[in-house]
Amino acid sequence: MKKTVEQLVEITGGRLIGDGNVVIRDVASLEEAGPGEITFILDKAKLKLLPSIKAGAIIVPEGDYQPGAGNLIATRNPQIAFAKAMDVFRPALLPGPGIHPKAEVSARASVGEGVSIQAYAVVEKGATIGPRTVVYPGVYIGQDARIGADCIIYSGVAIREGCIIGDRVIVHCNTVIGSDGFGYAWDNDLNGYRKLPQRGIVRIDDDCELGACVTVDRAAIGETVIGSGSKIDNLVQVAHNVKIGEHAIIVAQVGIAGSVRVGDRVQIGGQVGIVGHIDIGDGAMIGAQSGISGPVPSKAIYSGTPAIPHHDWLKASVIFAKLPELKKKINELEKRLAEIEGKKG
Repeated sequence: MKKTVEQLVEITGGRLIGDGNVVIRDVASLEEAGPGEITFILDKAKLKLLPSIKAGAIIVPEGDYQPGAGNLIATRNPQIAFAKAMDVFRPALLPGPGIHPKAEVSARASVGEGVSIQAYAVVEKGATIGPRTVVYPGVYIGQDARIGADCIIYSGVAIREGCIIGDRVIVHCNTVIGSDGFGYAWDNDLNGYRKLPQRGIVRIDDDCELGACVTVDRAAIGETVIGSGSKIDNLVQVAHNVKIGEHAIIVAQVGIAGSVRVGDRVQIGGQVGIVGHIDIGDGAMIGAQSGISGPVPSKAIYSGTPAIPHHDWLKASVIFAKLPELKKKINELEKRLAEIEGKKG
C-alpha cells in the first residue's frame, strides 16, 4: 500500500504543511519512524523534537508551524488521525464470509448475509447472527442468543443462551457472556448452600468492546446490561444484574459486584473493587486500586481504599508517607510529657 501525504491529508481530514507528493508506505512509532513512514505527536511538549524526526510525514496538533519543520498533517486530534492512517496501511485481517465445514451450525439457527463462521465454532438452535459478523474458531453461541451485524467474536468466546449482542461489538478471546451469577442461599435442610436460579440474560448494546477473559454474568431475573459505546479491558468481572451506562471505560482487573448501577461516561481505573447494590453517577472517575464501598456522586473523582474524594486522598497520601516520622515524634513527646509529670509528682 502506498499513499502520498496529500492523499493521507484527505483521509485524515487534516491540513497539509510541507510536500504533499512524498510517498508513504507504512506507519511507525515516533522513535522509529523513517523516510516513507508516517507517525504522530500527541503531546505538544514533544513538538521540539520535530527537527530530529526522520519520518516521511508527521501528524501534529493543530497550530502554527515554521516552514521546514517537515511534512506535517495538522489536525485537532492526532491520535484519531493516526488511527485512520493505521487502517490504510495495516488493515484488520478478517476471514472471508462463509461457514467452515468443521463448524457446527444448527439448521434452526439464522445466519445473515456475509457472515464468517470458522472451524469448531458451535451455533445452537434459535441463535441469530447478523450480517457480516465474524465468528472465529472455537466460539460457542448458545440457544436463542442474538448477535447483531458487523461484530467480531474472537476464539474461545462463549455467548450463552438467550444473551443479546448489538451491532459492531468486538469480543476478544476467552470472554464469557452469560455465565451464571454468583447466587446462593444457606439451606438448613441441606446443611449447605443452595444454588439460586439465574434465569435472566446479558444485553450488550451497539459499539461496545470487551477485552480478553472478561466475565459478564447473566441476571438472576431481567438483564445485566452494558450500554452502547462502552469499552471494557481484559480480566474484568461484571456480576449479575449490573447496569453499565453508555460510553463507560472500565480498565483491567476491575470487579463489579451484583446490582451496581454505573452511569454514562464513567471511567474506572485498574483493579478497582466495587461493592454491590450502589450507584456510580454519570461522569464519575475512580482511581486505580480503589475500594468503593458506597455510592459515588455524578462527576466526582474518588481514590483510595476505602475510596474518598481524590483531593482528600492526595492530602491523606502525603500524611501516610510521613506516619513513621510522626509516630517517632509522638513517642518522644509522650516520653517528655511523662518526665515532666514525674517531676511535678
